[in-house]
Amino acid sequence: MPSPTRTIFFLGATGGVALSVLRRSLAAGHTCVTLCRTPSKLQGLLDEAETKSANLTTEQGNALNVDDIVRCLNARGPVDTIVSSIGGYMQYSKMENDDPHVCENGMKALLQALSQYRTEKNKHDFSPRLLVVSTTGVSDVVRRIPVLLIPLYATLIKSPAKDKAAMEKLLIKSDEKAWTIVRPSIFTDGPEAAPGTVTEGIEDPVAGVDIVPFVAGYTISRLDVGKWIFENLVQKEEEKYVKKAVMISY
Repeated sequence: MPSPTRTIFFLGATGGVALSVLRRSLAAGHTCVTLCRTPSKLQGLLDEAETKSANLTTEQGNALNVDDIVRCLNARGPVDTIVSSIGGYMQYSKMENDDPHVCENGMKALLQALSQYRTEKNKHDFSPRLLVVSTTGVSDVVRRIPVLLIPLYATLIKSPAKDKAAMEKLLIKSDEKAWTIVRPSIFTDGPEAAPGTVTEGIEDPVAGVDIVPFVAGYTISRLDVGKWIFENLVQKEEEKYVKKAVMISY
């Protein structure tokens, strides 16, 4: 069972997925720390009560900067959970993100920061739960995308998917003890769907095997991805998802 009050650190909090988790976490009374290049951007996405919440601490900095991350790991005491949902902006003229390696480099920085924090604080048993947002279509076990979307993943989504795959490999090969990779289908900006609409599959990327088969879907809203993460990985901390990749879709 999770403790009544948790400290959660957010990377990419101005994006739709992490923002959805953040807002739910604040409403549930959790202590939340965010790292933002432009804090005013996050303030503009939250309502007045959320912005003024005593449970919210926003640090200015860069998710690719190790020292900025280390500072956040203890901004409100040691964190229990880290939600990472960083990503770049698509440049359609070049068919790639503005930073083609942002997720990979972000994971390198996060893993280095965790190691540095443990050494500096002499807390070698410090093991926050890492919740990392990736994408479908990067599995080494089985194809996770509908046939009709294969051309899209071979062109428009090829660059960001490659970056997500590199990010995943770093995490999977790391010494971190408690992580979950969330692989949503293509994002939409739509509302939350009716209960029971979201389907999931579970893969063990370390062993390279399917645990719960997944019928690949086409889309899922950012709000529903955030809701799923909050309900299953923040509030419940389901152990069946530890060191697993979870595919979710409509």
